[in-house]
Amino acid sequence: MEWAAGAQLLGRAHVMRILLIIYLDIIVIVKSNPDECDVPNILRKEEELCLEMLANDQVGSGLQAVQADCVGEWDNLTCWPSASLGNTVALPCPKVIYMVTHKQGFIYRNCTNEGWSEMFPGYKTACGYDTKYFTDLVKVPFYMNVMIIYTVGHSTSFISLSIAVAILGSFRKLRCTRNYIHMHLFVSYILRAISIFIKDSVLFSSEDSQHCDSQSVECKVVIVFFQYCNMANFSWLLVEASYLHTALVVTVFSEHKYFWRYIVLGWGAPAVFTTLWSIARQIYENIGCWDVNSDQQIWWIIKGPLTGSIFINFFLFLRIMRILIKNLKTPDAMRNDLNQYRRLAKSTLLLIPLFGIHYIVFVIIPEKESNLSMDLRLGFEIALGSFQGLVVAILYCFLNGEVRVEIKRKWRRRKGNQHNSIISNGWMVEHRYIY
Repeated sequence: MEWAAGAQLLGRAHVMRILLIIYLDIIVIVKSNPDECDVPNILRKEEELCLEMLANDQVGSGLQAVQADCVGEWDNLTCWPSASLGNTVALPCPKVIYMVTHKQGFIYRNCTNEGWSEMFPGYKTACGYDTKYFTDLVKVPFYMNVMIIYTVGHSTSFISLSIAVAILGSFRKLRCTRNYIHMHLFVSYILRAISIFIKDSVLFSSEDSQHCDSQSVECKVVIVFFQYCNMANFSWLLVEASYLHTALVVTVFSEHKYFWRYIVLGWGAPAVFTTLWSIARQIYENIGCWDVNSDQQIWWIIKGPLTGSIFINFFLFLRIMRILIKNLKTPDAMRNDLNQYRRLAKSTLLLIPLFGIHYIVFVIIPEKESNLSMDLRLGFEIALGSFQGLVVAILYCFLNGEVRVEIKRKWRRRKGNQHNSIISNGWMVEHRYIY
């Protein structure tokens, strides 16, 4: 009986986990029937009908109900009728899951000596709804903390990057191909942060359930915009690596010619892949708000280029480090080993955030291996990765030697103008006093 109670408790926790995910998924889906946007009301009506049916069964056949080996119950998603020992109960997929997947299937439970068995074959197999990526409700506070951290991270990155773009664009002597590429990278981080803010406001707004009939196109457009900004950010990380590698390897090259190629790669390529993904989702997987990617073949239209850019960046990073190490082994560099290793360490630390090398760790970690790997991915890639824009702005703008020199020069010039103005005004006052 202890085993049965534990299994029943585990089953209820699993059901509550699915219920939370379905609610978050359906709350932004637009349907012709407004009730489909109100999951709590649907489940409340289903529960009332279930309890009424079970109560009528007990009243109508009291003796039979008492002798039932497995008492009927409502498990927060499905209404299971009473059953005798050895019987197998088959029920259609819950209504709230069918609204998401539109797949008709059946789920089963056996009536055993220890009570109800676990449901089989599972909602993913029977109803087409994948719940593998979601953990128990106990971890909801963890996810909320992650959301708070990455919101703070993207906010600080947005502010610092906006200031960095303004600084690099204000000084004429800082306008060069290298800084232009930095500015495009900064803008991609800014757009990525904006897309995340918009996405969160649409997906997690408490008011969505009251106007979900107008959210279908809007919600999907927001997700498409988010995917484009995310891909553009990775594309400009690739541009940064490609430009630096080209500058080190190629002795003479036309920066103007390469710059327009970089523009096409940074902003054009993401538009192509995002458009292809949107068309595929519309035709083959037009489910929900497009924020859940169940069809991995379609998802690889986005994931494939991102993964490829990460590996290419890592390869270019190794090539650049090899060139730097080779240059540091020159006779002049060999005179002071300490300075040599300092320069190498500084170069490595500067290149890691610029190229997004840390993403290679999350490509290696399997997504579906365990909850631990998923927690690591959320904690590092999403939470800490949100501060990457801040780090890049600090290293390549605020601490940049050229930028600091120009700011100091501007400050001294302004102070000099103020000083000259004071002297001029003083002379005029003195001149008027004498005459």
